[in-house]
Amino acid sequence: MRKRKPKPRILAPDPRFQDPMVTRFVNNMMLDGKKSVAFAVFYDAMDLIAQRSGEDAHAIWKKALNNAMPQVEVRSKRIGGATFQIPTEIRAERKISIGMKWLIRFAKARSGKGMANKLAAELMAAAKNEGAAVKRKEDTHKMAESNRAFAHFRV
Repeated sequence: MRKRKPKPRILAPDPRFQDPMVTRFVNNMMLDGKKSVAFAVFYDAMDLIAQRSGEDAHAIWKKALNNAMPQVEVRSKRIGGATFQIPTEIRAERKISIGMKWLIRFAKARSGKGMANKLAAELMAAAKNEGAAVKRKEDTHKMAESNRAFAHFRV
């Protein structure tokens, strides 16, 4: 066990939107430490969203992230030789982290040309409560709902 909990690192806000959450999203998206490439992809996606929808791209991104964040998840716990899926509430930091990772993963898996196009399409779909990331959230919620009977085993 650790002696004390590490201090959370403060992220610098991104250059365009002045939002530390955008920096966090870009950090999750980054491959091989290429942050400038990740920022370029993200901002290209934002430009595409603004162009296609005619609305504020940052607001659409926030809405998409909110729609992709799960509220509950199931955790496996072994009790008396049987493994139960126990629904548990997710803490705020983990919600954000899971939502971002799902958006990025399903954007990568999408068909299309270039990561900026794929990310823009996934974000726009998630903002409308559609898309693979939102579907994953709904599936997680359904699983938690169907295992509600085991909630009394909560850790």
